[in-house]
Amino acid sequence: MIGLFKTLLFGIFLGVIGAGALVYFTPAVDLHRERSLIDVQSNGGNLEVYRINLPRDRLLVGLSGSVGSIPAGLDWPGEELLGDMQAELFKVRNRNNAVIGVASRLASSTEETGPFIEWALHFPARGTIYAHMELSPSVDGYRDGKLRSGTRDFQELTGTVREQFIAGDDGDEESQGSIELHATLVAPLGDIE
Repeated sequence: MIGLFKTLLFGIFLGVIGAGALVYFTPAVDLHRERSLIDVQSNGGNLEVYRINLPRDRLLVGLSGSVGSIPAGLDWPGEELLGDMQAELFKVRNRNNAVIGVASRLASSTEETGPFIEWALHFPARGTIYAHMELSPSVDGYRDGKLRSGTRDFQELTGTVREQFIAGDDGDEESQGSIELHATLVAPLGDIE
């Protein structure tokens, strides 16, 4: 009986070691990281262009009084709780049309909180960008903003973000157009010796 118990313990011990080795040498999840597509600017800094195809990349639309909510059946809190706050979630693509992250856009025009438009872009492999946008768009149809904060790869960077809506083709019923976000990011000057 003792020999059988020793064999059982030895089998459990070998099984745990074998499972540990399998997990160590064979990744359970093989995440693919898209290469960052960055253009270097002549005046310093980097330019990255992010694209959101509408309506295909829209994941959520939260707007009080909205008739067609996304996802269907979303019960967005009324004006008494959030005022006219609007929240949208999107998939974010690079110039090669590969999905590289998610973004949220919050907007409100109430006087209680002060009117604002904010973008938060999250890239799992790189970090998060938080930008505060100007309220009124330019004559050319884009809206400028400033990078307020970032995490990981974007933590030490400063810069600007430009939001621009690009209308879709009239013949394409599937596309309403796209939103392009141009992030011009600059690293802080280091000590020059």
